[in-house]
Amino acid sequence: MHLADIKTEIKMQKIIWIILVLLAGGMLPVQAGLNAKVGRIIESPVHASLISFLVGSIGLFTYVLISRLHFQASEIKNIPIEAWGAGILGAIYVTIIILAFPRLGAALTFGLVVAGQLFLSLLLDHYKILVLQPHTFSLQRLGGVVLIIIGVLVIRKF
Repeated sequence: MHLADIKTEIKMQKIIWIILVLLAGGMLPVQAGLNAKVGRIIESPVHASLISFLVGSIGLFTYVLISRLHFQASEIKNIPIEAWGAGILGAIYVTIIILAFPRLGAALTFGLVVAGQLFLSLLLDHYKILVLQPHTFSLQRLGGVVLIIIGVLVIRKF
């Protein structure tokens, strides 16, 4: 394989990942709306979060069984204690979104989510926390987050 072919393949893989991430991002407001609907029906946002995680866990478990994916079960003991907090963070996030979505609407809720994600991501990148490829903080990167926040304010106003 020639170097040009390798570069083309890497570029195509990156495009595929960009499309998949955009699709995954587009699923979040749909998920939030459905979770909020469950919360209204059962009159409990916390239980709606629990149901969401239960259904998701069943879906993942089914996928793992069908695909016959393997992992190093013996390495579970080496997972650092703070990494187990990801599940708790997910539960907190989903519950907050279930509560906020009907009050703020899809656009404002997820505009704020994106602004919060980008701001914290700048800090994680700069201080090399939880990232494999660090990026130093710059005014240009901060400017990008500020533009997102301005967009959120415009959404809020109109």
